Amino acid sequence: MSDIAGELRRVMGALDKPTLKLLDRKWAPFTLAVFKSSFSRDRQSVQCDRLHVQVDTYRDELLPVGAPVPDRGGRALCVQWMNDQWLYRSMNDAGEEEYSLTSHALEALSLVDSLTRDRALISESRLTTILQTVRRWASEASSVREDRIRRLDDQIAQLTTERDRLAEGGDVFAASDERMLEGYFDLADLIDQLPSDFKRVEEAVTEMHRQIISSFREEDRPIGEVLDEYLAKTDELMSATAEGRAFEGAFTLLRDESLLLDLKTDLQAILDHPFTVALTSAERNYLRGTVGVIRQGIDDVLSQRSRLTTTLREHIVNHDTIKERELEVLLRDINRELATWMQSAGPRAAVALELMPRTLDVAHLRERFYDPGLEIPPPPLGDTSHDAPEPPSLEDIRRQGGPSLEQLRLAVVEAFAGGGVNSVGEAFNGLEPELRRPVEILGLLHMARQIGVLDHERPAELFQTIRPDGTSRDFQVPRMTLDEQDTAALAALSLGPDR
Repeated sequence: MSDIAGELRRVMGALDKPTLKLLDRKWAPFTLAVFKSSFSRDRQSVQCDRLHVQVDTYRDELLPVGAPVPDRGGRALCVQWMNDQWLYRSMNDAGEEEYSLTSHALEALSLVDSLTRDRALISESRLTTILQTVRRWASEASSVREDRIRRLDDQIAQLTTERDRLAEGGDVFAASDERMLEGYFDLADLIDQLPSDFKRVEEAVTEMHRQIISSFREEDRPIGEVLDEYLAKTDELMSATAEGRAFEGAFTLLRDESLLLDLKTDLQAILDHPFTVALTSAERNYLRGTVGVIRQGIDDVLSQRSRLTTTLREHIVNHDTIKERELEVLLRDINRELATWMQSAGPRAAVALELMPRTLDVAHLRERFYDPGLEIPPPPLGDTSHDAPEPPSLEDIRRQGGPSLEQLRLAVVEAFAGGGVNSVGEAFNGLEPELRRPVEILGLLHMARQIGVLDHERPAELFQTIRPDGTSRDFQVPRMTLDEQDTAALAALSLGPDR
């Protein structure tokens, strides 16, 4: 008899998977186009409200061109896709809900991408990859020492022959553009499978934790007996599923930084070949970002495992056994009182029992009780007037004040009118100490700006000031000169309330 019944069951099981369901639905073209436009290698998750708006926008853009689109809104479609296991909703670190594609949706997109590439499925590159892979695994599968030595000798001989040829000046032939292009498509097929592989591991981790938490809640044994068992299951989580075991093996290989660095160098060597002129910018960036995809996939799986492991352990640690004991005591007391009541109650006796407690009619609940210590007044302040310093005099206060504009103006006008000075700095340095405080320079600059003689481009000159305490300080100020017209303008300058 043929095995048609078994094949039928396997085919039906495959068609029942979310990946093929996505490709078989009526609105599959619209759904896949939305996923392709909304998610990418660099944008693996989208905030929920934003994706709802994007789906509505895509529908509005496709309706005028007659494209078949569903008649449901973006929110309803996203919820349906989530129920169909094509979208996954989670909470990010900022506390916002976001959508990401499941491994089933990623597999469907990868299949569509492979079908849209214009290339031959059978190529020398693909056959060479198969032969090399078979040869490597055949060598590892053999347990015969002589067979392994023979295979290694063959490889060493081939490599030695090629090295000697190159060392003796033999020609170096780079692969043709056509051959490199075939190799690129073969490599792209393998790279396309990475995101869905990593996503399957994440989903396996989540499902395993969900099963452990569910079984823990149903556990009727004391928590002390099951605590170590469930923590051990958590630690062995990655070895309990096929996806987890595969990831552990790949992670052991990929955490070698030197290996990833060599991979990056090899990818750059491929991109430096002239055949890349036939590739689009997106295809070149896709190949260049392979190492980033591997790193991101590893980080996502490890973060998911760490986050869910922490949640599980907190759930176990925070399991409140005291409340369970109190509930058990309460139920035991109720059973005891019920047995006592049944000794005297008739067959139709009933007890009025409120299912919900009544609401207390309390207008206000006191938040703080009276504390006599809060009503004690603070101790009286001590008399410290004898420690107070002598108040400053009016002259001291005036000397600490702003510039003496009127006296300063008259002194500068008098200095220029009498001759003997060539600049405002010379006039300032010859004034009385009371008019040579540092603040007086601000008064001079203010008046010079009003009569239009201040020019910051001029060289600086020295202004020697004297502080009220007798100390001196020098300043560099742009040189200012006054002719007869400027002196007259300064003499007529109004410094009243309207200045």
